[in-house]
Amino acid sequence: MRPEILFPLFAEIDSLPGIGPRLKPLVERLIGGAHLVDLLWHLPTGLIDRRFSPPLTETIDGAIVTLDVFVERHEPSPDRRRPYRIICRTDDGFVTLVFFNARGKYLNEVLPEGEKRIISGKIDHYRGEYQITHPDRIGTEAERDAIQTVEPVYPMSAGVTGKTLTKAIQSALSHVPDLPEWHDPALQKRHGWPDFKTALFQVHKPEDDRDLLPDHAARNRLAYDELLANQLALTLIRAKMKKLGGRSIAGDGGLRRQLGEQLPFSLTGAQQRALKDINDDMASTGRMLRLLQGDVGSGKTVVALMAMLNAVETGRQAALMAPTEILARQHFETIAPMLEKIGVTCTLLTGRDKGKARQKILDGLASGEFAVAVGTHALFQDSVAFHDLAFAVVDEQHRFGVHQRLMLAGKGTAVDVLVMTATPIPRTLTLTAFGDMEVSRLDEKPPGRLPVDTRVLPIDKVEDVTAGIGRAMRQGAKIYWVCPLVEDSEIIDLQAAEERHRILVDQFGEGRVGLVHGKMKGKDKDIVMDRFAHGDLSILVATTVIEVGVNVPEATIMVIEHAERFGLAQLHQLRGRIGRGSGASTCLLLYGAPLGEMSKARLKIMRETEDGFIIAEEDLRLRGAGEVLGTRQSGLQAYRLANLDLHGDLLAIARDDARLIVDRDPDLQSPRGQSLRFLLYLFERDEAVRYFRSG
Repeated sequence: MRPEILFPLFAEIDSLPGIGPRLKPLVERLIGGAHLVDLLWHLPTGLIDRRFSPPLTETIDGAIVTLDVFVERHEPSPDRRRPYRIICRTDDGFVTLVFFNARGKYLNEVLPEGEKRIISGKIDHYRGEYQITHPDRIGTEAERDAIQTVEPVYPMSAGVTGKTLTKAIQSALSHVPDLPEWHDPALQKRHGWPDFKTALFQVHKPEDDRDLLPDHAARNRLAYDELLANQLALTLIRAKMKKLGGRSIAGDGGLRRQLGEQLPFSLTGAQQRALKDINDDMASTGRMLRLLQGDVGSGKTVVALMAMLNAVETGRQAALMAPTEILARQHFETIAPMLEKIGVTCTLLTGRDKGKARQKILDGLASGEFAVAVGTHALFQDSVAFHDLAFAVVDEQHRFGVHQRLMLAGKGTAVDVLVMTATPIPRTLTLTAFGDMEVSRLDEKPPGRLPVDTRVLPIDKVEDVTAGIGRAMRQGAKIYWVCPLVEDSEIIDLQAAEERHRILVDQFGEGRVGLVHGKMKGKDKDIVMDRFAHGDLSILVATTVIEVGVNVPEATIMVIEHAERFGLAQLHQLRGRIGRGSGASTCLLLYGAPLGEMSKARLKIMRETEDGFIIAEEDLRLRGAGEVLGTRQSGLQAYRLANLDLHGDLLAIARDDARLIVDRDPDLQSPRGQSLRFLLYLFERDEAVRYFRSG
């Protein structure tokens, strides 16, 4: 249960004045949450200083000024196309206030003729006279202190005004309680950090530009709060997993030997090292939680399958969970035939299975008839019960939260969990997303894989490219054609894909060109994918739905339109869809001119290396951690107060601090531990608190 003292911060934002039913969804989208605390995490990026009140003759065009004026006369416009003008006098001249599409009644109320007012806005010269167009602030002498201040400027989005947002955030600040300090006093003193409440007030009420810098003590402190909350949650879960204890799983190796004899290749050194790590974890009595990071095509699935067979050899069950139906189906199609040959039963469960067919699968899992289950998140729904689940594999971990991982682990007794990702993650970021896990890396490609020939071409060469793929098709090649990302709109992405599909159909015929995109139903996607993998389709036009996991060894050409719009990690993932068979493969990156410096650097790296780990480190260097952690590129958790490019040194301190805290006080029972519980709840790391309570 969240402590009562924090309840006000988790009130809905529409409990604040000025945020009604129309504004609420717009503000939620802007701040990334629905509670007062989410408003507090929305930090200003600039400021407007309204304290500047010079004589008219000393003003600079474009500057924000606050002036005492006497309202001389109103000059309403004869038609709405012309501005409404109000002539005002100051101590040393005249200034005209200009309003477009004005409401005369309102302007007469706020700026009555013959009265003094305080106005603030951007001053300019027009035809030899001073003027302020649409002043930002208008008030009486009594409101001077409220007007003549420094105003924070926040990141904005359509439909939300700065005035409304600022008012809501200032109101949210009034609900911040006095909380006990959770930081080590020596650390706080060394960095000169204020307490939590003071820090929040300082960041939202900046006095000058220095207060906006990321190394300002208040901003630094809040960034560290967020980093520590994250590291502490991960460390607690990891410690609890170990402490809860597991059971020793060590098969006799019989099934694994049979599988090895079937494989047309021998395992790489990296695969063998990863399997040793996994087998050692499984054999120990501790609970396993390991991340298997493997570049595209490095053979993660075989490692996972070998580990699953270790559990099956002891008479228990294993499960593999994938984030999408396409991936789950593909994993099933890859491993089921191999398992069948060695007499191991396997089933597939997705959200699409209904009625009697679904019940048959559920009965088979509960009775132990199926030794291996492959599926989507449908695997951890309440209705699914295993006979004796001992080992779970979670593929593409970043699509699942920690709590979903725990739910799957909860489907058996002391389940060992292996998490796999094909998104190479820089070492620094592995800590932030997977700090609760041990890590194994597959950094070798299986023997016999040829490097992909990557070429960079301007988009106006698209007709030459089309002619080239026509020749390749006649020799039996299969081709992916990936359409560009357009802003953040799936609809516009889709239009681009449909248009490219139409052009290619006109050229090569309806029966040779397929289309898949994110708006299609799972069943329809599967039909097209199946026709591409096993049937008559030679070209698959796609949005980025093919990014992860799709396996068609016959595909040897990848065309990516407007490659400059994609992140490095994403380009690397897409390129990984080819070069999976024995044939030579080509990736064509088509770019639109003119190219920015970052885009040039990105495409150069793609041309020079296929090593996903090098690419990930370069991506981090080029775009910064905030971008690499952003949802669009990798799905990893993005920070709201910390910026890893600027606060990277604090991450290392937070990791060490978290380990020390958990070593000394694993249940957070000490006075500092009790304070740290507030921190975990503030940053909504409730699963960590729940976990050590339930454990």
